Amino acid sequence: MIPLSTPDLSGNEASYLQRCIEDGFVSTAGAFVPRFEEMVALATGARQAVAIASGTSALHVALVALGVKPGDLVVLPSYTFIASANAISHAGATPWLFDIAADSWTLDPKLLAERLESETKRVGTEIVHRASGRRVAAIMPVYALGLPADMDPLVALARQYGLPVLADAAAAIGAAYMGRPIGRLGADLSMLSFNGNKTVTSGGGGAIIGDNPELTGLVKHLASTARTGDDYTHDRVGYNYRMTNIEAAVGCAQMERFEQLVSAKKRIRALYDSELSALPGVGLFPAPAWAESACWFSGITLAPPAPSPDQLRRLLRESGIEGRPFWKPMHLQDPYRDAPRTDMPVADDIWKRVLTLPCSAHLTPSDQAKVIGVLKEALS
Repeated sequence: MIPLSTPDLSGNEASYLQRCIEDGFVSTAGAFVPRFEEMVALATGARQAVAIASGTSALHVALVALGVKPGDLVVLPSYTFIASANAISHAGATPWLFDIAADSWTLDPKLLAERLESETKRVGTEIVHRASGRRVAAIMPVYALGLPADMDPLVALARQYGLPVLADAAAAIGAAYMGRPIGRLGADLSMLSFNGNKTVTSGGGGAIIGDNPELTGLVKHLASTARTGDDYTHDRVGYNYRMTNIEAAVGCAQMERFEQLVSAKKRIRALYDSELSALPGVGLFPAPAWAESACWFSGITLAPPAPSPDQLRRLLRESGIEGRPFWKPMHLQDPYRDAPRTDMPVADDIWKRVLTLPCSAHLTPSDQAKVIGVLKEALS
């Protein structure tokens, strides 16, 4: 089977893990954690990075650091992985779900501007959702498939309404917006994931990046049980959310080849696009002129006269090729069916038509040629 996406562990991963075992630093203490944070900050253009146990816990602790409280609303595109919404729930808040822009599959700035104008009011220093009476506490754009949202207008809106921005940039390491890396897009904080299927992996884990030392310092403090010293004094309710040295060791080995891994992902996407774009019923993943995707996943969208994604997945499987659907929007998920929302014409249309294709950074040319050959035969 040609898998969808598996990690490329051909660098120094094994030797760095062995060093952790020999040194005895296998938990949250050890030299690899600060080294990994420095490498992530440098690669993203951020001033600082804080290594966290997972992407979900990174979002959770960042929301708390930004002042999100139980009962609040957090703006979120419905088209995202459920971890984005779950992190909001972990903070005691509720997602306010928005449709996406057709050209990017990310939070639509025009729709957000319209709804903030028509559905909220200012009460003192707070922005309140008229229908529910809840405070709107933050905006969380999601960088779908590693493609940044249209951040300039989103950040301008956030500043206009006095709302912090937490970017879910889980798979976007290596992406750019208006020529700027993801650590320079105006978000107060951004989250990265290093789960096993990401371009750069630490096996698990995530990171929060930002430019405000006070804010990133608070994230690190909260993620380290809010401990203030060696006498086991804690000043807040904190979390045991720090990344382990073992995970960071794998992450450091991956970051040493960061540009190579991202380049491979982009090359794989470009070949799929060039070879499959002319086939009947085939659409490509979004590529707006204002952003450069990290191309975390590659794939196509399907519409008549093409077979359905389910039919194509079966055909691919019969040929020893893995293909999968992608995110089911949050407004269709049981935990969030009652969340406040906009209409969802774009998300409702797109999610059912996506087919993701094998795109491991170490995918061989012959394996990709096989995938393309099977698709061409099935689609033409």
